[in-house]
Amino acid sequence: MNNVISLKRETKQPATSIAESFFRTMLVLCTIAIILFIVSLSVGSSFIHPIQIIKELIGFKSGEFDYVLHTLRLPRVLLAFLVGGALGVAGLILQAIIRNPLASPDIIGITSGASVGAIMFIVYLTGTVSIHFLPVAAIIGAATVSFVIYLLSWKRGVTPFRLVLIGIGVAAAMKAIVMLMLVVSETAIATKSYLWLTGSLYGANWNDVYAMLPWLLLFIPVALYLSRTVDVMELGDLLATGLGVHVQRKRVILLVVSVALAGSAVAFAGGIEFIGLIAPHIGRKLIGRSFRMLVPISGLLGGILVVCADMIARTAFLPLDIPAGVFTAAIGAPFFIYLLYKGRNA
Repeated sequence: MNNVISLKRETKQPATSIAESFFRTMLVLCTIAIILFIVSLSVGSSFIHPIQIIKELIGFKSGEFDYVLHTLRLPRVLLAFLVGGALGVAGLILQAIIRNPLASPDIIGITSGASVGAIMFIVYLTGTVSIHFLPVAAIIGAATVSFVIYLLSWKRGVTPFRLVLIGIGVAAAMKAIVMLMLVVSETAIATKSYLWLTGSLYGANWNDVYAMLPWLLLFIPVALYLSRTVDVMELGDLLATGLGVHVQRKRVILLVVSVALAGSAVAFAGGIEFIGLIAPHIGRKLIGRSFRMLVPISGLLGGILVVCADMIARTAFLPLDIPAGVFTAAIGAPFFIYLLYKGRNA
């Protein structure tokens, strides 16, 4: 009922004012992203002046900063932005199809599934299979666990309430499996696995960027294409069905899109949590509930959050390089508690 009321309130606003608000917000976020991008490339164990960064990026290369900038920092910052964008849109999709503001890939089990796949690879296949197949293992884990969650939730269709409850239960089971594998594995492998679980962009390279980019280019347009359907589904399954929407079919497609985006992000950056929870909420505060407008806004916000977290992680405690997931969790956990407190009477 609240969704219907909020949607009616939005439809009363002139279309031109909504569009102006969207483009104004996009302009501000793009400006913030560009500034953060340059600052993140500038700071580190060695400082590079922002003017020099701009010169290097537009082609006036001095050769002095080729390794630090083009090999170490640039692919890492780009991968952070892509990972954050994927997690932001994945969380937005889950919150829309489940109609629960607490839904995100790490809370309902998708991230945990990817973690199980990756840790199984690290523990049992390291040394026999190339490490380049680690992302494949993570994506397979995310897809398998998502299928199990959907299968267990099915009872003459899947309702959002069952999906989120079973997802939370399966996520807890997957985390228990991960901890068991870490306990029984060798110390060196357990340490490596734990760092991956925390969520780190350390060692990111251009191959990671090129491998991550197609996932966003393929699945974000699909999310935009289904935006009208999502807006109708938020009104409830019965009303959406009455308006001619094949709810279960569309929910499966949207879940696949969310799994692909979240699984690929976890595959290349580890268990960076809470971005999929925070970014959509900030987006709704800025421009309202229109899914079509929230997709790019959530992606931008997710990218900004991860780039900012990674920049702090690699500069705040030099020469230590702290996993970015530590800082996203430090922000996300209190935000999650705030949402629980805010919705305690709902």
